[in-house]
Amino acid sequence: MLQRPFDAVVFDLDGVIVDTERPVYEAWTSVLARHGCVVSLSEWNERVGTSGGGQAAYERLCSAATGPVPTLEELRVEIRELQRPYLESMQPMPGVSEWIHAARELGLGLAVASSSPVSWVKACLRTVGLAQHFALVACPDGELAAKPAPDLYLAACEGLGVTPTRAIAVEDSRNGVAAAVAAGMRCLAVSNSITAGMDLSAAHHHIDSLANLPLQEALVLLAA
Repeated sequence: MLQRPFDAVVFDLDGVIVDTERPVYEAWTSVLARHGCVVSLSEWNERVGTSGGGQAAYERLCSAATGPVPTLEELRVEIRELQRPYLESMQPMPGVSEWIHAARELGLGLAVASSSPVSWVKACLRTVGLAQHFALVACPDGELAAKPAPDLYLAACEGLGVTPTRAIAVEDSRNGVAAAVAAGMRCLAVSNSITAGMDLSAAHHHIDSLANLPLQEALVLLAA
């Protein structure tokens, strides 16, 4: 019997497990536009996969404003209301459930490494009914730095009891790919409607959807 090439799969959350990248971007840009500020997709994508995107967008608004600017928390209240209908009904992205089922059958460890707040990550996982499948969630906490630093992936691998070279990362952003590669993992990049034009060439392989590549095939491909 051939030895399996990997022992764990570590997923990013936003844009990989759940399609939150589009509604988050649209909510932010809609609210910012009401106050006379335009943020392009290329500007937004500089912060995708890391932390501080909201703060960066707010600073952009403040620098462009010609009148009074609401507080960041006031803007967040507006944004949460715009996001609510989608977030309450969201489903896993195509192929995610199949990957998780296959990983469990193969005895692979499962974790999430996300630059988003842990409360957001756990809420999203509960909403789509996947929380019970992940042994741990690694998020920035004051000690662990957000991506593109490798901290979150290293913490996830350590928590799963696997060496990074025996784990694969599933990512959708340049910052996330950089973090996974810096951690010593093999990285599969999966584009979504927000990151489709992003340069993800640093990943070891790049696909448009997990539904197009079964986990067993991905393991062989990434081990080559």
